[in-house]
Amino acid sequence: QVQLVESGGGLVQAGGSLKLSCVASGITFSSNTMGWYRQAPGKQRELVATITSGGDTNYADSVKGRFTISRDNAKNTVYLQMNSLKLEDTAVYYCKLIRWPRSYWGQGTQVTVFS
Repeated sequence: QVQLVESGGGLVQAGGSLKLSCVASGITFSSNTMGWYRQAPGKQRELVATITSGGDTNYADSVKGRFTISRDNAKNTVYLQMNSLKLEDTAVYYCKLIRWPRSYWGQGTQVTVFS
């Protein structure tokens, strides 16, 4: 059974930092692309960043230069380092294991940025 468990969310003042973690189990983590997505209230879920098995990364324009995605295959973990957080970064952040024919989602972790 594949499980993705996120952690690291919380309350942070604008301009601050948080680091999210997502631990995967029940699947060969190292061979899969991993992603972070987010969903703000009343909005659709959107891509934040992805990282391939080879370490290639991709970011949404809104987070480029502020967020960094990374992975530790030995720990079956993907991270999202979030710096210079803005009010508009407030959302539930989801980890996704991207594979065909089926992808898997974590349960999400809340990030709230206040002024």
